[in-house]
Amino acid sequence: MGIRSQRLSESVATWPAIPGQEDTVSTSFSLSVLVPVYNERYLVETSLRRLLAIKDDIIHSLEVIVVDDCSTDGSWKILQRIAAEDERVVLLRHERNMGKGAALRSALERATGDISIVHDADLEYNPSDIPSLLLPFATEAADAVFGSRYLSSHYRRALMFRHTWMNKALTFVANIFTDLNLSDIETCYKAIRTPLFRSIPLRYNDFRFEIEIAFKLAKRRARIFEAPISYLARSYQEGKKITHKDSVLALAAILRFWLIDDIYKEDEYGSQILASLEKVRRFNLWMGRTLAPYVGDRVLEVGAGIGTLTGQFIPREFYLASDINPSYLSYLRTYSIGKPYLRVRHIDAGIRSDFAGLEGRFDTALMINVLEHVPNEQVTLGNVWSSLMPGGRAVILVPQHPALYGTLDHVLDHRERYTRKSLQEGIERAGFHVEQIFDFNRFSVPGWWFSGKVLRRKTFSRVQLKVLQMSMPVLRRLDSILPWGGLSLIAVATKPRS
Repeated sequence: MGIRSQRLSESVATWPAIPGQEDTVSTSFSLSVLVPVYNERYLVETSLRRLLAIKDDIIHSLEVIVVDDCSTDGSWKILQRIAAEDERVVLLRHERNMGKGAALRSALERATGDISIVHDADLEYNPSDIPSLLLPFATEAADAVFGSRYLSSHYRRALMFRHTWMNKALTFVANIFTDLNLSDIETCYKAIRTPLFRSIPLRYNDFRFEIEIAFKLAKRRARIFEAPISYLARSYQEGKKITHKDSVLALAAILRFWLIDDIYKEDEYGSQILASLEKVRRFNLWMGRTLAPYVGDRVLEVGAGIGTLTGQFIPREFYLASDINPSYLSYLRTYSIGKPYLRVRHIDAGIRSDFAGLEGRFDTALMINVLEHVPNEQVTLGNVWSSLMPGGRAVILVPQHPALYGTLDHVLDHRERYTRKSLQEGIERAGFHVEQIFDFNRFSVPGWWFSGKVLRRKTFSRVQLKVLQMSMPVLRRLDSILPWGGLSLIAVATKPRS
């Protein structure tokens, strides 16, 4: 064992408990089963009865949300009867046929379970496999589990060759673009944590949903697992609905979702905008290298997002990553698995009680693009001050130039853009000693002005971000000689020892 690894192991054993540190693994779950139905009168009752008969210790409650997608064969009357007999069945109906993706969106809006799983009503999939799909959530803190018809099992039914070949070909192509190693991307059985599932925008109404959700989970860096399932294939004569045309559409969807990063619904946190900035990897590495000399061994990161900087600064003796965005926190918690030095906690920088139990525990506090969001700057700085040990250091990055305030700042909920003087005065008023304040990212000033003040955009252009990523090696070297102040200011301040 190396010296640093031994030091980490020894320090883990002596850590005091962190109040508010959530357990990342549960052993039983409430389950929402999402069932789109279209013209399945001869099969739907048996399918739902099998679902409702599931019993397993890993499922402590079950709801079955059925969406009739404007069936015309009498399926609706059968569904009404089943829903009247069992209160676990939630029944919805579309007034016109809209497709599988649309039905799942409707069902997901009503889902209340910890985990949601998609189930078709045609008896091709066996509900008795569902408990085994939930095991990785309990044992591995999975974000999603796909049921694979091709993984090794005790036995496997021989399936239609051409249909299987097309499915495996689509999976192979999708794996190239997602950098995953899935065995069955077109499987119906996809179990996903409900908050994560609900936070992803679903655009397609048809079978392209299967490609869309896999790509968006991959881009969200979800922990995806597979588990073997049984499969009773039916023929086209028996009513199978997916066709060769859907394979062509799936290939087009693969290209679309590889190119487009549409992975967060619009929310109060500006998740979609911040996620697009995470793609500018070279810029983020530059920021990390700039901040790294000021980062100690026991670190509190306020506003960690999806760990863009966290991943650059760990391992440490102790690292507490925090945020207020539920989607980011969910990702950080799964990211922390296998990293005993990394803890995750919900912390609102402006709420004193969120810092309870953290007093004097850290030698470094990072607040990167946080201070400009909080309603009371002094309360926030006071909270950070309390978390630092005497001599501890706060590293704070804020947007600069009040004259640049525009539509992008408004969408990102920036309270203000700072000047060097206003930042220093605010930090000193909170009791810190300011070691230095310096400019960061001069070359982005013209682009921010043009996008936010002239074009009045509310998101970042993919072309701009791509150009930024490609030109970073040159821009980083030119940055220090540009004749204006940076788009951001970085302040390094210490808590007095006395």
